[in-house]
Amino acid sequence: MIRDITLGQYYASESPIHRLDPRTKIIGVFAFIIELFLVKNFMGFLVCALALGLVVAISRVPLSFILRGLKPILLILAFTFLLNIFMIDGEIIWQWKFLKITMEGIYRALFMGFRLLLLIISSSLLTLTTKPIALTDGLEKLMWPLSKVGIPAHEIAMMMSIALRFIPTLLQETDKIMKAQQARGADFESGSIIQRAKALIPILIPLFISAFHIASDLAMAMEARCYRGGKGRTRMNEIHFGKRDIVALLFFIILLALIILTRMYFPWNI
Repeated sequence: MIRDITLGQYYASESPIHRLDPRTKIIGVFAFIIELFLVKNFMGFLVCALALGLVVAISRVPLSFILRGLKPILLILAFTFLLNIFMIDGEIIWQWKFLKITMEGIYRALFMGFRLLLLIISSSLLTLTTKPIALTDGLEKLMWPLSKVGIPAHEIAMMMSIALRFIPTLLQETDKIMKAQQARGADFESGSIIQRAKALIPILIPLFISAFHIASDLAMAMEARCYRGGKGRTRMNEIHFGKRDIVALLFFIILLALIILTRMYFPWNI
């Protein structure tokens, strides 16, 4: 399951989505998330799913690779689904003691499940199609006005991008530690969920030690390259908006208009 986590990874390709300005992709993801929370019926989710499917097809990132990243969060999706089914009052279709399933609960569970699913896929697509250094530059450019009031925009952007980049690195370290302990007789796959969770505890200490070593090596490498923050820093590749970025932003504006139309003309709102 650890190898199935794709968040923070970059999938190399020469697609139009990869060539977009990172600021466009960051704005697009935030706009899409806002649009997901504006959706009030399943017709709106259908519009969002079709739009996201179009973006995935243009990005040339295999759908199987994206869906593989959903495996680690299936437990969260299932918990959210069950919580909404049993906790929402309404027309009861099944009841046993204090447990009950209602039509409204099923509707809300499906609604929240679709929203969470589309949100995770769109967020993963940002890191899959954007290099960490480009993501850092994009975040820094977007937060540049904050530097005028004393907020260290470059440092915040750098920390965020390093955190994203460390996700696959730490997952690889976790996989190495688990394989080393399995070679010594450790069992992480049998028993109940609680027993498997307890079996993972011995992994935490070597993982923390490894994380501190990686962080120390990164800090020394940055110092050896005379890194002193964003002030006076130059870039080999400057980012800039182009025609394709304007088209991409227009795409999200059109998507917003379609979602508003679904709210107006389809009355079965949540």
